[in-house]
Amino acid sequence: MSGDEHNETGTGWPGQPGPLPPAGPAREPDPRPDAPDPDELSPLAPEAEPAEAGEPAQPAEPGEATLDRSAERPFTSALALIGGWRRTSPATVMIFVLLALLGFTLVEQLRTTSTDPTISAARQEDLVRILYDLNAREDRLRQDIAALEDSQRQLASGEQGRQAALEEAARRADELGILAGTLPAQGPGLVVRFEPGGAAAISAMRVLDAVQELRGAGAEAMQISGGDRVTVRIVASTYFLDGENGSLFVDGRLLTGPYTMTVIGDPATMRTALNIPGGVVATVDGDGGTVIVEDREVAEVSALHAPIELEHARPIT
Repeated sequence: MSGDEHNETGTGWPGQPGPLPPAGPAREPDPRPDAPDPDELSPLAPEAEPAEAGEPAQPAEPGEATLDRSAERPFTSALALIGGWRRTSPATVMIFVLLALLGFTLVEQLRTTSTDPTISAARQEDLVRILYDLNAREDRLRQDIAALEDSQRQLASGEQGRQAALEEAARRADELGILAGTLPAQGPGLVVRFEPGGAAAISAMRVLDAVQELRGAGAEAMQISGGDRVTVRIVASTYFLDGENGSLFVDGRLLTGPYTMTVIGDPATMRTALNIPGGVVATVDGDGGTVIVEDREVAEVSALHAPIELEHARPIT
């Protein structure tokens, strides 16, 4: 070696060859004037040098690759799930929602039915009566729907519309007169007798319960008579109060026992309503009284209710 080469190193010995720059465009020196000198870089944070050709790759730390793969799996699964929901059509989502609502409704209905003490404690005969009552109500509603549809067709038939309208108005007037108690009525129904037992009297609450159950069973006209032959028509505004010595005040008129109610409606349906478990018949029997129910092919409700003069209510035109 020449002396010039020894002097250039400043130590008298030739300088050690530095690491080769990486292959490719990165091998070119940094053109920036303020770029740091590679020899002045801190050795505390060395950059990873690429393995030279022919050298075996350094093995990774134990557990490093496993942790990386396991960390990537949840994100991959979440992305796949989001992509699947994006590809799902709105119709499929709606089907899933409807199925969920149907399942919830069925479970709730089964839970309610299984925890209903009235149904679970009822006898087979009582269940048959309740089912018969529901079927009778359904048949009655279907008949009403058919009658209304027939009236609609007649009113829209052209030439016969005027005559049909007059007949429909007359029929409606008769029905409203019967419901309001201003017209007498007759038809199939029941005669219900309330007889007190011993010191137990028939209270106004028991009579009111009977009226409500009969109305719920389709009663169309009712009247009540006392032992003194005083008869009062029962309408929507009728009220009942307890009097002295087991007597009743019905719309302000005094009635003494025993009491007899005459009702027009379907006899089988109304009888079933009165004899349901915990109904009027069972309650009066528990109080010591007696309820006698008799069918009538033709029951007459002849007592009339005086019409009320309205002071404030007016029809909307």
